[in-house]
Amino acid sequence: MTEPLRLLCFPYAGGNAQNYVRWRRHLEPDIEVRPMQLPGHGERISEPPRHRWDDLLADIRTRLPSPTDRPIALFGHSLGALLAFECAHILVAEHGVQPVRLLVSGHRAPHLPLREEVLHHLPDPEFLARLSERSRTLRALTDPGFRKLLLPMLRADFTASETYTHTERPPLTCPITALAGEQDEDARLPEVAAWQKQTTGPFELTPFPGDHFFIDDAWQAVAATVGDRLRTHAGSTPR
Repeated sequence: MTEPLRLLCFPYAGGNAQNYVRWRRHLEPDIEVRPMQLPGHGERISEPPRHRWDDLLADIRTRLPSPTDRPIALFGHSLGALLAFECAHILVAEHGVQPVRLLVSGHRAPHLPLREEVLHHLPDPEFLARLSERSRTLRALTDPGFRKLLLPMLRADFTASETYTHTERPPLTCPITALAGEQDEDARLPEVAAWQKQTTGPFELTPFPGDHFFIDDAWQAVAATVGDRLRTHAGSTPR
């Protein structure tokens, strides 16, 4: 029996990777959805969140399933897109394995400079206020105690996102699919299209109606798109 393809899924800043579990019923049975939960999030909320990229990548290394027993694909939205991209380079540099496909969503290409206002250094009240302007999820969380509980995790995620430094490396050779919200002001279509520079393989830009949170609003359509792009890879043998 052929081993299923593993799909490692990385969350956006402040997100819970367990949201990807619902994709399982919309994907082929030979695609294994593996949520890549970050420290301080979801079921790992008791762990200190990580804001340094060295620490985040070290955590990924310890949780990375064997890349040689079955093919691996990667998906990430926003901050998760950067994490998926860095994980792809870990697979190549440290295991000699190209992912069968990298799917990045809702983030400008990693070599492009930060355009948005930097928030992570702001005092707590101002940080939460500015973040609420960007995040409908945070606006809905009005309980002060719950906001205080989430604050270290949110600050760590935004610190990581806003201090990311791109390292020039040979491009990947796997296909890259870039997903984008047509009304996303955080990651505009030309900025997402620039991911093409990061691979010598096939590239496609797939737009969706909506803003930065199309990943939640249209999650079934996103899952269907991911499943369609991975259908030809499921059951293949890793290099």
